[in-house]
Amino acid sequence: MPKRYLAGVAVCAASIAVLASCSGGGGDEQAADVDFTAEPTGALAAWGFENADDVGQSRLDYAAEQLPDVDVTLDATAFDAQKLTTRIASGDVPDVVQMDRRYVTTYAAQGLLIPLDSCFEAQDVDPTERWYQSVVDDVTYEDAVYAVSQFYQPPAILLNMNVLNEAGVSPDEIDTSDMDGLLAAIEKMYQASGSTPTRLGFDPVATGQGGLWVLGMGGQLTDADGRPTLDDPSNAAGIEALKQITDAQGGYAAVKSFTDSFDTFGDANQFVENQVGAQVANQWYPNVLSAYRDQISLQAVPFRDADGEPFSLASGTAFVIPVGAENPAAACAWLTQLTSTDAWMAAGAARAATIEENDGVNTGLFTGSPEADEMVRSEYVTPSGDEGFDQVISTYYDVVGSGLSFGSSPAGQDIQNELNNAITAALLGDKTTEGALGDAQQAAQRAYDNATAN
Repeated sequence: MPKRYLAGVAVCAASIAVLASCSGGGGDEQAADVDFTAEPTGALAAWGFENADDVGQSRLDYAAEQLPDVDVTLDATAFDAQKLTTRIASGDVPDVVQMDRRYVTTYAAQGLLIPLDSCFEAQDVDPTERWYQSVVDDVTYEDAVYAVSQFYQPPAILLNMNVLNEAGVSPDEIDTSDMDGLLAAIEKMYQASGSTPTRLGFDPVATGQGGLWVLGMGGQLTDADGRPTLDDPSNAAGIEALKQITDAQGGYAAVKSFTDSFDTFGDANQFVENQVGAQVANQWYPNVLSAYRDQISLQAVPFRDADGEPFSLASGTAFVIPVGAENPAAACAWLTQLTSTDAWMAAGAARAATIEENDGVNTGLFTGSPEADEMVRSEYVTPSGDEGFDQVISTYYDVVGSGLSFGSSPAGQDIQNELNNAITAALLGDKTTEGALGDAQQAAQRAYDNATAN
């Protein structure tokens, strides 16, 4: 699996207990006192910058060139929520923190982050022009944007053409908006030894991509204010689709056991071994499979929503400025430079050089910015000599603009966890779909109430 570029993950569990001031207001108050137009100078402390690779380092180098009077110290350790709240309580606050976008609203609701609208204004950045709307929506809370986003690696459906051709299945039969046709295609490709699968016609990645299925089939995870809506009746359609797919291949327990055995990142991965005919996969996975392109034959199709339209979901990481940061003006300038089109072009050049050195396939950079995506693609994504891989790359570029936010919520990660719990219970038959979603809603609502408590 490729490194999570400049990646860090945040969890906000127990932050209210650790920090008494975990309620709204703190970020807005400090933002009002910050002169984001000030000349960026001085020391800048950044945390959560784990595993910076060629893409990350090239952007760090670019930002350093643009801001020579800013002295950046990087803490490359992984993000830790308990440590963040402890540091804020003690006054040892980094100027910049990196985290998964789904956690940003949790911290924003607790008053731990500075809203960045005035930062963007000072740096002449329009968030809706720099980033895809779905990416901006991920980090917006109560009409304020709380993070500088990076990356958006959308899902699509990878097709193992060796399996499809053997079974007499065409790519257009792998259509998630036509369940009858999809189930018929799955039946043609599925193989088993007794009740144990030996080949899946289609791996829907039920819990890893649960939000894709629920939202794609017309559901909603939150309301406009970020409150969980897991018990909304519209959420049942996606779970019922997953149940039909897994029941057609031996049941969820058998499917999960089989997929857990995949050598996903190794020489005996599920495409080399023909263990799947099709699989939902995020954009980074073709990078893994490119090393095996002489052994496999790939194509891709979009995941389609209930109306037959291409559909994807926003996901990625973000940079935030915590309340109590000592140099927020320099942090603002640095973060907007890190995510500028010129920085991404520097990253594109670095990645292209690495790929050429290793005789790989350039699958592009999916930056979270439409302008940067297109410029990197135009400059560096050239024909690979493998028509199948080129079609896969093109498919991901086609679907990235169709993205939807998971929904910005103070209980964002809890909602995702409870959705996965509901899907697992429903697919195993332990609960009805409605019962599983009802239980999930109660747990997610408790998390929301805790996150928004004064």
